Amino acid sequence: MKISVIIPAYNEAGNIGRCLESLSHQTIPRSEYELIVVDGGSKDETIAEAEPFCDLVFVQTSRKVGGARNDGIMRAKSPLVATTDADCIIPRNWLEVILEDFSQNPGAVQIYGPVDPIERTFKNHVSLALANTFARVGYYTGTFYYTLGCNTAFRKDAFMRAGMYRCIDAGDDLEIARRMIRFGRIVFDSRMRVGFSMRRYEKFGTLKSLYEWISIVARGGSSAKYQYSRREYK
Repeated sequence: MKISVIIPAYNEAGNIGRCLESLSHQTIPRSEYELIVVDGGSKDETIAEAEPFCDLVFVQTSRKVGGARNDGIMRAKSPLVATTDADCIIPRNWLEVILEDFSQNPGAVQIYGPVDPIERTFKNHVSLALANTFARVGYYTGTFYYTLGCNTAFRKDAFMRAGMYRCIDAGDDLEIARRMIRFGRIVFDSRMRVGFSMRRYEKFGTLKSLYEWISIVARGGSSAKYQYSRREYK
């Protein structure tokens, strides 16, 4: 088992099958990775939809989406772990790229990449082009790391030493990079892409969402003011 994939989920029965289907047909053998879904107490058929695809499905015990990721990573069997979201669609070479990056960068403790909109409207393409540009600027200037939880991977031992995700309402996926960098390199790879659902951000306002992301980064990774991405995890 080379890598474990952690997918937190809450009331995602309509989306998680599509996500897990894409993860079940990677370019590396299925025997070399495990799929773990951590359910946040869903009221729908999320667990039933997930179980046919997964090696492990269980209900989280920690708080918030960060806690769900922590619960999954702590039960992962592999030395490398990747996280994504239940409404994402994953390219077939995603895990292959992650494994290659860790192999070629032995000092790397975290790998991340850009996102593409699943809902292919002009507005969504522009919004995520801005977000991806923001991520590249931060990485190549060394000023910040825009590491979204839907498209990131860790060396498990370094992740544990760094203290894992903070159990907060928003910005946990951005905040953790500030601690991971103490234990090794953080690497951005433009080949490591995922299809990202814009449904929540279309409701909130995509440009406003981007502004809030930038504000979270500026405030050190979290702020009680910014609740747009909150989900009803425990």
